[in-house]
Amino acid sequence: MAGGSASPRGPDRLDAHARAAIEVSHLRSLSTEAIGRLAVDASRVRVPGGATIHRAGDTAAHLDVVVAGLIRVYVTAPDGRTMTVRYCRPGALIGVVSLFAPRFSLPVTIQSVTDAELLALRPSVVQRAAERDARVARTLLDELSERVLSFIAEIPGSAFATVRQRVARHLIDLASESRRGPELVAAIGQQELADAVGSVREVVVRALRELREAGLVETRREEIVLLDAERLLGEAYPGAR
Repeated sequence: MAGGSASPRGPDRLDAHARAAIEVSHLRSLSTEAIGRLAVDASRVRVPGGATIHRAGDTAAHLDVVVAGLIRVYVTAPDGRTMTVRYCRPGALIGVVSLFAPRFSLPVTIQSVTDAELLALRPSVVQRAAERDARVARTLLDELSERVLSFIAEIPGSAFATVRQRVARHLIDLASESRRGPELVAAIGQQELADAVGSVREVVVRALRELREAGLVETRREEIVLLDAERLLGEAYPGAR
């Protein structure tokens, strides 16, 4: 994992934030004892905004619980263009497939959009628990099933999203790729944005005005500042986690 700092955590040392994240994750169905076993030798990792957490092509198994912040998962085309396939908020599990896929090679890059904190579970501990406890195995299977369904749903979701949703998604993607210090800035003009989302300038200007009035963005000359990335994500992906 790149771009972060870690500190060891044992099963009885999960703080309130980590416990709160687990309570909204698929792990919430497990007993306190089972969660404690999964957390043996886990690490708390703090990642600055814009840092790469896992890179496409990585072969190491990993399982992270998002404790705080916003994470995006994206694929990269041969010409360098990127497409986000998932955004992760607190409670999201990242990397379950890496624990069980033979000859695993990560097909995506995972990057922090904002400053983030993760609980990195030790893969061998989780794999052993899944082998010994059917409830753990079922919990991880539920997570994998949800990922498959969400990726399938993303196809029509991207094709039929409103202009406002497409604008919000594109702004988050652009700002994630060109972070400027503490600010998330999408360096794009209104006409370029209209071209990128397949609309006309007048409609995009209206969508930007609505986002600005909601306190989500600030428009400047040839750039747009994201004032609240997590709320903007809610605009882009209603109900996403």
